[in-house]
Amino acid sequence: MRFLLTISRAYPLRTAMTLLAMVLAGLVEGIGLSLLFPVLNTVTGESSQGAATPLSGTGSTLLGGLVALGITPTLGALLLVIVGCLVLKGAFLLLAKTQVGYTVAHVTTDLRLTLLRSLLAARWEYYLHQPVGSLANAVGTEAIRVSNAYLQGTAGFAVLTQAMVYSAVALIIDWKVALGALAAGAALLYTLNLLIRMAQRAGVRQTQSLKSLLTRLTDSLQSVKPLKAMAKEELVGTVLESENRRLNRALRREVLSTEALGSLQEPLLATVIAVGIYLAMTQWGLPFAAVTVLAFLLARLLGLLAKAQRYYQRMRVYESAFWSLQRAIQDAREARESEPGGLLPSLHKAVCLEHVSFTFDKTPVLWNASLTIPAGSFVAIIGPSGAGKTTIIDLITGLLCPQQGEIQVDGVALEKIDLKHWRRMIGYVPQETLLLHDTVLNNVTLGDPGMNEADAEAALRAAGAWDFVTQRHQGLRSSVGERGAALSGGQRQRIAIARALVHRPRLLILDEVTNALDRESEVAICRTLQQLRGGMTILAVSHQPALVEAADRVYRLEKGALTLVADGVSDSAVPCDVGDEPTRTPPG
Repeated sequence: MRFLLTISRAYPLRTAMTLLAMVLAGLVEGIGLSLLFPVLNTVTGESSQGAATPLSGTGSTLLGGLVALGITPTLGALLLVIVGCLVLKGAFLLLAKTQVGYTVAHVTTDLRLTLLRSLLAARWEYYLHQPVGSLANAVGTEAIRVSNAYLQGTAGFAVLTQAMVYSAVALIIDWKVALGALAAGAALLYTLNLLIRMAQRAGVRQTQSLKSLLTRLTDSLQSVKPLKAMAKEELVGTVLESENRRLNRALRREVLSTEALGSLQEPLLATVIAVGIYLAMTQWGLPFAAVTVLAFLLARLLGLLAKAQRYYQRMRVYESAFWSLQRAIQDAREARESEPGGLLPSLHKAVCLEHVSFTFDKTPVLWNASLTIPAGSFVAIIGPSGAGKTTIIDLITGLLCPQQGEIQVDGVALEKIDLKHWRRMIGYVPQETLLLHDTVLNNVTLGDPGMNEADAEAALRAAGAWDFVTQRHQGLRSSVGERGAALSGGQRQRIAIARALVHRPRLLILDEVTNALDRESEVAICRTLQQLRGGMTILAVSHQPALVEAADRVYRLEKGALTLVADGVSDSAVPCDVGDEPTRTPPG
């Protein structure tokens, strides 16, 4: 029940309205059931000759209430009141179910938004250890399973409320018979809890298997082209089939436990009801009207308890998804980026690394590294793959924090600067060009409502992409295909550069943007970057000769040490320039 309590505390008003509607539905149903006894007495003529029962007193009270309201308690009037009670019950249940439906929608939406906000606020290191498929599963599958769990749980609670009404009326008629039937029914249902635990374990395995399956599927689809090119897709298929079989076994266990519960409940509870009726007729000598009402109540009561147990079982199957989703949210919150400083950056002089050291997973990446990127210059960093060039970019953008030293913008430490404001001044083109399966326009603006077609056109012209875009059938409205498959490598890079330029950044960062391009495309992009020089500061990470030759200043990164190897920039105006200082070799 901890799951339902957690959801209820999150939505107290809707929960209160749901509970009130369920209680009122049970109350009016109880009134209608209490009037059944006077109706049967009237029909069978036992009102004057049968033994008195507690319900006859309750019925007399209700009849007195009807008379006070000006209703003559004839057979027709009693039947109309009973029907009216059923109508009111239906109306209250409709209100309760509507509130439950609204809450279900909110639960799904709010959990997804909470997870997404937590993910977007997390540090970059968090993403390095998170499988994309697992996060996609949490946002998609697990959120839906949580809503199903809540729906089943509240449906079970509604049925349980009805059962409480029936048990109250049954206890009024004959508490011995009712209590005996309730005790026997409860004992049987408790015995069947073994099947509920079996279903719960199956639900936990489903959550684990779905997460693993979608993680592997996402990873495989991202690399399906080389796999198919080498005829290796069957190896991936074997792994996915194994995960799918694990999921299938968990689903079969759920089906077995669910169907077994439903099949065993009916005959066992029918036996309890039959024994109760037999004892009431032969041993306790209850009037026929009382036995009839009691049999009806006990049948409905035990049936409702059985139904509530089945709802509870289904809730436990889905419940594990909620706790899995909560763990994902908590992990993301614990990895939240630290609050940025309050100073607003202004890149008028330089961006500097001052004696920065950084270690990743106990492996030294940078050691006492220093460099200066003067405002308006074009600086390149070269070095072998894996030397840590991308790490420098991550440090400058604030995605990573140095263990020693500091990053400065115009002489101000990055930790004192409003990080979001700083990042809005940056245009970033990553090593892997990630284009959306959408139009050229949306790939450039990313759907930013503050950007229009004129902004996109200006960025595409600056990136040297406008000519080939206008040659496409729908121009800006043309689709780039899945991951940009409808474009060439050079065209994809130019779209990515336009995306980085569209918000007019002060600092343009390029991470190995020409590595996968032919010589002609590389030269063309270098020419474009030279035209941008002066209007903005450019930092390029590469080991391609053309890009290095276009730069004003070149640093080499090797074995964690930065060395200035070419310099065509005057440093008289920059506040921190220690790039030409020798750096120590990292330990080991």
